[in-house]
Amino acid sequence: MTVSLTAPAGTTTPAGSGPSAGGQPARRLESLAGAAMVSPAVVLLIVFFAVPMALAFGLAFTNAQLISPRPARYVGLDNFTRLFGDAVFWASLRNTVYFGVVVVPVQAGAALVLALLINVKVRGRNFFRTVYFLPVVMSMVVVSLLWRFMYQPNGLVNQAVSAASLGHWHGTDWLNNPRTALPAIIFMSVWQAVGFHMVIWLAGLQTIPDELYEAAAIDGATGWQRFRYVTWPGLRWTRTFILVTITIATFSLFTQISVMTGGGPLDATTTVVFMAVRTGYEQHATGYASAISLVFFVLVLAVSAVQRFLTREKP
Repeated sequence: MTVSLTAPAGTTTPAGSGPSAGGQPARRLESLAGAAMVSPAVVLLIVFFAVPMALAFGLAFTNAQLISPRPARYVGLDNFTRLFGDAVFWASLRNTVYFGVVVVPVQAGAALVLALLINVKVRGRNFFRTVYFLPVVMSMVVVSLLWRFMYQPNGLVNQAVSAASLGHWHGTDWLNNPRTALPAIIFMSVWQAVGFHMVIWLAGLQTIPDELYEAAAIDGATGWQRFRYVTWPGLRWTRTFILVTITIATFSLFTQISVMTGGGPLDATTTVVFMAVRTGYEQHATGYASAISLVFFVLVLAVSAVQRFLTREKP
């Protein structure tokens, strides 16, 4: 005997007994849980990013003072007119660009070389990975203090220079010489951060399939040809990320300058960020400092957009 499972004509299915019963409340509960998990990050972004940006944009057009009994007054573009006529601003911009132009290729290239070296399967590579990465975990303030002592006239750097030159050259007062202060900070900054980008390069190298290298070896490709036609194309997105992050980090140079030189000598190491902080907190010119910050934001955004355009995937 055959039993029919089809409901008789004219009957209806009771509400809530279908396959989607309870689906809507479950989806609503999942949405609430997702919103609860995301809300701390959203609040932090609003408090520490959106609100400061809005305040900086508004204060840039006023004569606001950090400590002043008088209320802020709208001054239009006076802060920007003053800024573009300020010799210290152009010196800080020149120092910032010089720092970035040198550090971005040197640090990225040195990190890539280190990543290629420790990517080879040899004994002790974990030790070298640790040694190269060790400066990254140290506080930049601590590193800056150590290198400030090393750069002193009787410091370790000059002693090493004297020993290497067999006593013919005893070095210089690196941080008090306008010609050597910024190069000295550049060298220290590259040494401190190269290990971080080495790890990023290494992660990119390990995503390239070994079969490509095996096929290149079978075809008789040399080491340079394997790097040019296999390794470098495989690092497309990795190098884009590294170039953008290094550029943003170099343009926001502040800690090394504040600890090691204070912007001197003769503003030879003053950067845009350091000038903004000094103007806002030491000179109490909040409106003028906001104008500097706004110009800096536009500058970094433009440079990042150009880099992204140049490194885009071409059809």
